[in-house]
Amino acid sequence: MSSSPSPYRPRPPLGTAIARTLSGNCPNCGKGRLFRTYLKQVERCAECDEGFGHIRSDDAAPWLTILIVGHLLVPIVLLVERENPWPEWVAMTLWPSIGLLMCLLMLPRAKALFLGLIWSMRAPGSEAN
Repeated sequence: MSSSPSPYRPRPPLGTAIARTLSGNCPNCGKGRLFRTYLKQVERCAECDEGFGHIRSDDAAPWLTILIVGHLLVPIVLLVERENPWPEWVAMTLWPSIGLLMCLLMLPRAKALFLGLIWSMRAPGSEAN
């Protein structure tokens, strides 16, 4: 009697998978890269051959990025501006620049978080059936 390969393979715990993706690595093996470019995930891990091309996080990563950056930056802006108001040109240059930098740093990590969550829960990751 021959046994066919099972589509179910054990996966690391959710916390391990999330930690690996937040560092930009494959959630399965932790060695291969998760992203090919800034936000484009690889089709398959170069180390363990786990597939990621079908996973789509769509608007979840930008939503989380805006939520976190807004909740961090707005209180700081209000506190600084209330205590020691700067000239308008300084404020209108500095605060948007800081916000943009925070968004650019946060966005790939937010996408990695959702890719790791979708992969760990074995969700289909796409709208296609």
